[in-house]
Amino acid sequence: MNQTTAAELDLYQDVVMDHKRAPRHFGTLPAPTHQARGQNPSCGDDLQVTLNVAQDRIEDIRFSGQGCAICIASASMMTEAVHGGDVALAQQLHQRFRAVLTGELEPEAAHLGKLISLAGVRRFPGRIKCALLGWHALMHALDGKP
Repeated sequence: MNQTTAAELDLYQDVVMDHKRAPRHFGTLPAPTHQARGQNPSCGDDLQVTLNVAQDRIEDIRFSGQGCAICIASASMMTEAVHGGDVALAQQLHQRFRAVLTGELEPEAAHLGKLISLAGVRRFPGRIKCALLGWHALMHALDGKP
């Protein structure tokens, strides 16, 4: 991040820890139209994403499983960001978020909303998979892949 202040870093850390302690949309849907599981065997993160999609709109989404703070916080923020939105917008947001984490796009140019709180993960390449696991599961679910 460019010129990130200590206060901003504290705020970002607070947002991440809030989502870890009280993840939004945590649980499973009883009869999802789409679902997929994501696993990261190198660190033990294991998430399942379930969602209901109708007319290319994500009407409801949940995630369950276990993982590190970054994994859970990212999945929680992901569900907030895509809930009620169009599938195409979720796919675009995933692309922008991934581009920020891999250094292809500056956070300020990505229009990530609260997800910008996770942009600092890009400085820790080993944790990028943690931040993207929920997103990969979501994309697989939308593609109809198990």
